Amino acid sequence: MIQIEINNHVYEIPENLTILQACQRVGIDIPTLCYDERLEPEGNCKLCVVEVTGEKDLVLACKAMIKEGMNILTHSPNVKRARQEVLTKLLSEHPQECLDCLKSNSCKLRTYCNQYNVTATVTQALSKKYPIDESNPFYYIDPNKCILCNLCIRVCEELQVRGALELNEKGYIARKKPPQGKDEDTLCESCGNCLDVCPTGAIGSRIFKEEFAAQFATAEERAQAMEELKYVKTTCPYCGVGCQLELVVSDQKVVDVRPYNTLPNNGLLCVKGRFGYKFINHPDRLKNPLIKKDGKFVETTWDEAYELIVSKAREIKNKYGSQAFGGLSSARCTNEENYLFQKLFRVAFGTNNIDHCARL
Repeated sequence: MIQIEINNHVYEIPENLTILQACQRVGIDIPTLCYDERLEPEGNCKLCVVEVTGEKDLVLACKAMIKEGMNILTHSPNVKRARQEVLTKLLSEHPQECLDCLKSNSCKLRTYCNQYNVTATVTQALSKKYPIDESNPFYYIDPNKCILCNLCIRVCEELQVRGALELNEKGYIARKKPPQGKDEDTLCESCGNCLDVCPTGAIGSRIFKEEFAAQFATAEERAQAMEELKYVKTTCPYCGVGCQLELVVSDQKVVDVRPYNTLPNNGLLCVKGRFGYKFINHPDRLKNPLIKKDGKFVETTWDEAYELIVSKAREIKNKYGSQAFGGLSSARCTNEENYLFQKLFRVAFGTNNIDHCARL
């Protein structure tokens, strides 16, 4: 532990931390648009600058390491002025479409501009410069809203290990062209991890845009509906990894999914976990058990369904013996459910004919 002073208060902080990490540890918020705790800091946005006694220039909090006796000011007049300059430059090149933007109230650029009283300048270009890329079925890229933080590129390359995004020849985010002779989507797995780290509306979900946002007649109605969204933490049902995610709920209906930054997935999802949620609201989804009567499946109660299963199982066991049974379990079930499933076959049916789809 070492002693440092932050905003005229002395703290004991573990060594080998950056100034940003030290401030986060003691509950002091420092704005940043390009920082992700899972990645090595690059300091692209220059928004996390702080004042350190003895240093001639402001230093980047995300990269500078703390030292014994260091004196740090996180919100001095010089610091606030520097952050305002950064935000003013970004906002002057950014489309003023907050009501139409799906990022809306979760846009970090907008949030920080409000905090530092930065408004759009007269020189701000109102017309779009680059076309929106909607070639991927799950997400779109709007290069006009890109602030060059590089988070999407780095997450794709360093965490997802695909390298499907790049800065194109015009200097804005774009999908990387695959090698000659390869299919267009060979690089991209459509996991959506790029759009979840984007601090603005440069990358967004097409499903959310086309099936939720498009239903509102005006931008004001859509903005109000987005303010009322609820977030429910749960576990992804697609495999046994147990990835944590948040369901985005509107009027008791799941309209989007976001990764939850904790173990075991650390804020990452695959394409199924991120975009495969439409089955929840599908009209063909089974909500009650079915049994066959007169050659047709009809809905029934759980009690009647269980009675039928038990009677058929007893009939088969009495006629053909225990080895007539076989069970195949699923990685989409919990460990507890799989345990009960194998116990049902071994104890109740009397057979070890039990296997699992993920055994190999």
